[in-house]
Amino acid sequence: MTKRFFDIMFSILVLTILSPIFLIIAFLIKLTSNGPVFFTQIRLGKNARSFKIYKFRTMISRADAESNNLTLLDDRRITKIGKILRRHKLDELPQFVNVLKGDMSIVGPRPDVPEYYDLNNPLHKKVLSLRPGITCFASIEYSLKHKPKETAMLAQADQPEKLYVQKIFPAKMALNIKYVDEQSIWLDIKLISLTIYYLILKIRNS
Repeated sequence: MTKRFFDIMFSILVLTILSPIFLIIAFLIKLTSNGPVFFTQIRLGKNARSFKIYKFRTMISRADAESNNLTLLDDRRITKIGKILRRHKLDELPQFVNVLKGDMSIVGPRPDVPEYYDLNNPLHKKVLSLRPGITCFASIEYSLKHKPKETAMLAQADQPEKLYVQKIFPAKMALNIKYVDEQSIWLDIKLISLTIYYLILKIRNS
């Protein structure tokens, strides 16, 4: 209950303070490309329940119909404004709406598309026992730290999908299990602080 209360209050605060940013981003997306402002995709959440995750659209309209679920570093589907949003993780901001709806938490295992999970795997079931989060060990390790990003790793692979399924996704699941085993309100505060720290570094170094 404490975690849920924190999620709701934190999300309301973020959505209220950043509402002008939301409007500017929405305007730029509509100004520079055809299609909706938001991108939605089915992800797997708590107790293996499917839900629609919200993001600002960073690709051309109907990009999901052109390729698989993975996004490469030089993906031709990404728009000019989309590159900026992705670089600074601004495309993730609408997920605070998912948190208010109860689909997600601020901190928790990052949700992925259903086809990557094995519901008969006890480790996968353990991860899916929690609400997925906007940030976690895996998102900090693979998306925020100054090391080869997931998209860069995939771009260098001959078979990106195979690399993701066989190496990246299992590595993320191991970090998710670490969160499940160690979860506490203090760990959430630590992960939120680390996320903000690395986001500031990314902005300063861009």
